[in-house]
Amino acid sequence: MNYLGNEIAMYPVCSSNVSEVGYDSQSETVLIHFLNNTLYAYRGVNETVFEELKSAPSIGSYLNRNFKNVYPYERIE
Repeated sequence: MNYLGNEIAMYPVCSSNVSEVGYDSQSETVLIHFLNNTLYAYRGVNETVFEELKSAPSIGSYLNRNFKNVYPYERIE
């Protein structure tokens, strides 16, 4: 996926709400592609937090606890 001129690898995840996630280390941006076909970008996220997200037993719960109201975000699509 291309974001801000950078090609970002997206990783499929097993979730009832999220289809895939990606990370751009240059801008420290996490991309979250939801099953409803919306795409959000969360900024200022370090790579360790992204790796924890990818390996979380529940991606949705991890997002709610560690991303929402923590990192600035915007809807891309």
